[in-house]
Amino acid sequence: MSLLPPTSLTGDNILDARAIRIDLPGGEPIVDDVALTVAPGEIVGLVGESGSGKTTTALSLFGYKASGLTMSAGKIVVAGESLDSDQAFRRARGRLVSYVPQNPGTALNPSLRVADAIRDTIRDARARDGAAPLMMLERVGLPGTTEFGRRYPHQLSGGQQQRVCIASAMAPDPRLVVLDEPTTGLDVVTQDRILKELLRLRDEQQVAMLYITHDLAVVAQVSTRIAVMYAGYVVEYGPAAEILRHPRHPYTRGLLAATPDHVRPRVPEAMPGIAVAIDERPPGCPFAPRCAQRTDRCDHEMPVLEPTTDAHEVRCFEWQRTPPVSWVAPASLEVAPQTTRAVNVLTVAGLTASYRGHRDHVPVVHDVGFAVERGGSVALVGESGSGKTTIARSIVGLHAPDAGQILLDDDSLASLARKRTVEQRRRIQIVFQSPTETLNPRHTVGAMIARPAQMLLGLRRAEAEAEAQRLLEAVRLPARLAHRFPRELSGGQLQRVAIARALAAKPDVLVCDEITSALDVSVQAVVLELLGELRRELDLALIFISHDLGVVATVAERVVVLESGTICESGDTAQVLAHPTHPYTTRLLEAAPSLSSAIDVWDKLEESGS
Repeated sequence: MSLLPPTSLTGDNILDARAIRIDLPGGEPIVDDVALTVAPGEIVGLVGESGSGKTTTALSLFGYKASGLTMSAGKIVVAGESLDSDQAFRRARGRLVSYVPQNPGTALNPSLRVADAIRDTIRDARARDGAAPLMMLERVGLPGTTEFGRRYPHQLSGGQQQRVCIASAMAPDPRLVVLDEPTTGLDVVTQDRILKELLRLRDEQQVAMLYITHDLAVVAQVSTRIAVMYAGYVVEYGPAAEILRHPRHPYTRGLLAATPDHVRPRVPEAMPGIAVAIDERPPGCPFAPRCAQRTDRCDHEMPVLEPTTDAHEVRCFEWQRTPPVSWVAPASLEVAPQTTRAVNVLTVAGLTASYRGHRDHVPVVHDVGFAVERGGSVALVGESGSGKTTIARSIVGLHAPDAGQILLDDDSLASLARKRTVEQRRRIQIVFQSPTETLNPRHTVGAMIARPAQMLLGLRRAEAEAEAQRLLEAVRLPARLAHRFPRELSGGQLQRVAIARALAAKPDVLVCDEITSALDVSVQAVVLELLGELRRELDLALIFISHDLGVVATVAERVVVLESGTICESGDTAQVLAHPTHPYTTRLLEAAPSLSSAIDVWDKLEESGS
């Protein structure tokens, strides 16, 4: 099945949302002048940084809004029905509009079996048919068996949970499905399966979809049109092929320039500044403080959406000056030969690890070995369950391996962190995938960053607090956030706090476990740029776990590919990604979305006149 969106659409719009405005209690808009349309069998991408208003806009289609918010203006029509009252929204939910959340683990009821969860969303006679939920499971590529239907959410993988959420959303046969980051955090193979299921459902059922994401490479694979949001406004709207090849708004251009790519590796460009908060919006264009094209007019006047072509609109006075996106090879692929490098700072040899339950013993990692030099970077890639995180936990002493050695310089490390010296613990730090699960909600940001500096470096309280302020600025966060609690920060901000906390110990080895998987591409570019600076300035060694092969191509010199806990291929990153020798590596590369590949296809179609 082709991942390219359809080139033509027919029929009236399923969604017609006009001039949507959602206000805070004081009347300040958090979403303003938003208009979206989605046709039958169309996928429209809604992209932008965290806090841009994507999810708030999407939830308005269901009549949902956070406490205190009001929809003060706008009109929403779904499948010809005007949703102009709470009663109309209640009637539309499930029947006309369904929602697939970002985190299926929290969306699925842990006490309900899979089949029962799907059955609860069916509102017609099929709800009494025991086979109906099983048929929905088959439609999303899951086993349509009684045994699978009787499983609970905790017995499924992340990808399976997400497909169950999609099945639940599709079960009542809605006309529009809103998907909120449905593949964030999933490995490329699982993501590829889900995207193909969505495209199949789109083509066979003619379901309209609004796809919210920060991943422009995914948008390029599935979307017909794209709406780009910033600070609550749609700043660019039009055909995906046109926007991704020739962005007109400097913000869209910044997102594209920050997107890594494994097919055509390049240095991601980090946008200057940070996204403005609601109470920090300037009187004119909200993007003006970060924009290289700003003029005096931009500081005082809000631009309106202006057509650049018949189907392409942009909210910018200076859109004709927006430069094209350039492609530059990443510096990590131009490093000095390893023979000129220092000796290995960390060596993993013959690592074998498993998990033991009350009744079973599950092997996870088998005879894994690799090394990383000072200032070097090694990436571990593979599907979920391939053993990447178990290796990372073993390195930092959170999981005791069954066999093998972990050497820091020439010293063999104890299997568990509590048996290692303070200096050994200081020298190896880890940043986990989910900061919300690793940051103490009762401590302020500054206190959490300062603690490693006090405990592992012996700094006094005032010195540690000053170091926390410096590290916040180093990860591009305002120093004032030191007094806030985790619940007051966005996901991208929390991840950078977790990185700052790990850096507070001044480690020699930093283990990064999927640290960019849930970040906006703009924030991701900042993090990758920061890690590159730390490698150069501090000779920091990186062990980088990621399912994003574009990020791997940017940050790592060597790559280790894991299949079912065993190394199937390893070597120079550029060589492995360009010329894989193992079928599993080839499978990963074929499944990974690529922005440059989609653009190349569109260019060829344009040249051929298709």
